[in-house]
Amino acid sequence: MKLIIAMIQPHKLPDVKKSLFEADVHKMTIMNVLGCGQQKGYSETYRGIVHEVNLLKKVRLEIAVNKEYAEPTVQAIIKGAKTGNIGDGKIFVLDLPRCIRIRTEEEGSEAIG
Repeated sequence: MKLIIAMIQPHKLPDVKKSLFEADVHKMTIMNVLGCGQQKGYSETYRGIVHEVNLLKKVRLEIAVNKEYAEPTVQAIIKGAKTGNIGDGKIFVLDLPRCIRIRTEEEGSEAIG
């Protein structure tokens, strides 16, 4: 089992969801987050005062998958999120040692579904 965490641009979320659905991945958790990376933010002037904006809006996806779905899930995220520009995001693939479905108390691959 793997836990895939992806940080993507907010406007790319519909494209990523479409790619994931095409890859038969339908279960995910999505959060709005702030962060900075290689983009380093930008400056803007409001009422004559310069503001440094270095925490940019991102979307964080968390997807738990069985081992055979890990690579198709990663490729689907890349397909939907990639623009070729700085700030496209990052994908982290982590081992998931244990998963439990609360309703049925199933564990492991059965709990992920």
